[in-house]
Amino acid sequence: MPSDATPDPYTTPLAFGLRMQIHRQRRGMTRTVLAGLLDRSPSWVKQVESGVIQPPRLPMILRIAELLRVRDLADLTGDQTMAAELFIGPGHPRLAAVKAAVDVFPAGHDREAPPAMHLRHRLDGAWEARHEAPNHREVVGALLPDLIRDAQLAVRQADTGAERRAAQALLSEVYSLSQFFVAYQPDSALLWRVAERGMVCAQESEDPHAIGVAAWLSAQAHRDSGPAHFGAADAVTLGALRYLEPLLPDAGDDVLAVAGALRFEAGYTAARRGETGSAWGWWDKADEVARKLPAGYFHPVTSFGRAIMGAHAVTVAVELHQGGESVRQAARTDRSVIRSRPRRARHRIEEARAYQLDGQPDTALATLDKAHEAAPETIRYNGYARRIVLEETEARRPERRRRASELAVKLGV
Repeated sequence: MPSDATPDPYTTPLAFGLRMQIHRQRRGMTRTVLAGLLDRSPSWVKQVESGVIQPPRLPMILRIAELLRVRDLADLTGDQTMAAELFIGPGHPRLAAVKAAVDVFPAGHDREAPPAMHLRHRLDGAWEARHEAPNHREVVGALLPDLIRDAQLAVRQADTGAERRAAQALLSEVYSLSQFFVAYQPDSALLWRVAERGMVCAQESEDPHAIGVAAWLSAQAHRDSGPAHFGAADAVTLGALRYLEPLLPDAGDDVLAVAGALRFEAGYTAARRGETGSAWGWWDKADEVARKLPAGYFHPVTSFGRAIMGAHAVTVAVELHQGGESVRQAARTDRSVIRSRPRRARHRIEEARAYQLDGQPDTALATLDKAHEAAPETIRYNGYARRIVLEETEARRPERRRRASELAVKLGV
């Protein structure tokens, strides 16, 4: 390695401050931005990174890990006794089978592909299972390998251009379902492979709904990769909106809902940047779309509809670090109308983040318990939930430590 090369914090024994600096720079985040998100001064960040002051206590280390998207706490601290995966959950037992189905090239002639209508019914059933089963990863993981292989065969065996485009739309949606399963598991390369294949299939299908859904998921993958990729997330989101919006006057509810979901994604990314006006402005635009949908409408992929907008408001306020506003939004939201178990659990986690920001850690833990009741496999793979639980295991109050420790055991932390 050249003497001026950046040390690798994963392999080189380094102090906490230097590890923090390396991870910050890899995320493309300035000291000023990180300091603002931590409610500290840029000089404090500089002093920590340079080793002038001692590393902060565990709650602050966990916040730093969250903002820098450090996957394992030991990668930031250098202390292998503190190993704790934060933003990557445990590998699901069915991950290997799903990966094999994605990776194997389908010959296309070993058997006949199922009819398109048969695939459609199976895919609809898989989405329904994802939204209704508390152990949704287990259920979906069991269904995905055969769905992937059969949808791939349908594309390869299509006889006409129209049949091929319809099969590509189905395969794109199968990849969308796969991305939900693969997300936050220890194979980021597989996640990107699935996201890119879904986008390619959607473009080949020339189907506006498939293109919008694939763009929505691709934008999320970019945004969750860190601040250096926020621009790519915006490019995908805004490009998809430019394509969809001329079609909206004559579009059905599903295409309209995807456009609404994309508008919120633009607001979500703006909130991650700390752009308050833009974030709430995009939320308003998404809400305009939601109001055009039937009262009980629920999009099977994005969960978009009128019922989800309250949950989206909580997310915007939390990402903007508006503790009081996020709690007010949580109080106004009727989470019982969110039909999807994992989406309901995700909203509970966002509520817990709101209470944590507002200085109500006991309420945050109680809310995470409710998230676990709704969908254990959602909270187990959620980095924000894991961070809150780990932080409260260090609380001064014995009762809070006990409650956090019990929840940590449930999450496998």
